[in-house]
Amino acid sequence: MEGRKLQLAGKSTFLVSLPKRWVTNAGLKPGDTLFVDTESDGSVSIRLHSSTRPVVRRKSFVERGEETREHILRKLIGAYISGFGLIEIRFAPTRGPFLRKVAREFCRLVIGPEVIEETQGSILIQDLSDPSELSSEKCLRRMHLTVRAMLEDALNALRAGNEALAHDVAQRSQDVSRLYWMVAKQYHLAHGGPADGAAAPTVHGHRLIAKMLERVGEHAQRIAISGAELGGEKNLEPKLLEQLSAARTSAIAILDKAFHALVTRNIEAANEAIDLRAEHQKLIDSLTHRVAGRRGPTLLALGGIVDSLGRTAVYAAEIAEEAIDLAVFANPESN
Repeated sequence: MEGRKLQLAGKSTFLVSLPKRWVTNAGLKPGDTLFVDTESDGSVSIRLHSSTRPVVRRKSFVERGEETREHILRKLIGAYISGFGLIEIRFAPTRGPFLRKVAREFCRLVIGPEVIEETQGSILIQDLSDPSELSSEKCLRRMHLTVRAMLEDALNALRAGNEALAHDVAQRSQDVSRLYWMVAKQYHLAHGGPADGAAAPTVHGHRLIAKMLERVGEHAQRIAISGAELGGEKNLEPKLLEQLSAARTSAIAILDKAFHALVTRNIEAANEAIDLRAEHQKLIDSLTHRVAGRRGPTLLALGGIVDSLGRTAVYAAEIAEEAIDLAVFANPESN
């Protein structure tokens, strides 16, 4: 945050300069009109477009009596991500109990929607979330902290043979998906209406990063589930556990550095994160060689864990690459 002096022009007009970077990114030129809103906390917002309340979009589905729970949930999530504020499901009265159960499950899966109206043959769901209260950047921060903890606990569950902890890691994967769907929805909203032209590319980048973080969460879940099947450290030699721990630490270090580069717009840190992948790959190659002699279910479980630790670093490096793109976009005049 930077301070700017208030200047008096004439006897009754006050002026304050705008950051050149913001003006440039927004594509503004002298003579363009900006819109000023006074917020409830006394602050002032400057927008490219009038802050008139957007029209709430409505989507209706007619359930024919043959659709499965999974098919209905996919359609509801698709409507949510597409930015529909009202989602209606119409159905035959005999399907009511089933559809109401699915509708409430959907509301638990995602952030914001609530059932606001029910009749004998319909359910109306409204998205009550406010993107300004949970921005895409806030979602990414929460996703990063969650998947980081999942990676830590996944290997702890493996070492201890702790099925309860492994199950807890798997459950947290759903929390990561909820945040990804929120970011994906904000992306569609930014590209489907009078969005801030300077913000839309950033939200696009955030959506890509959110998907990568979701993938990291899925691999942490895979490590936890596979690790629980191995029965803990009593069934694994100390050297192997040491190498797995080193690979986990390396993957988390790349992820942390990449995310730090993202939030600080630090291109040098992003390049450092990408470069760390070479050393990480040496750890993965060594682990691959060590587990290659195993047989049956043990080989499958350990092979999956090693692969997931490798893929985690790949996604972390891709986050760093996207961080570079966003840093360049935010600072078009820098070297």
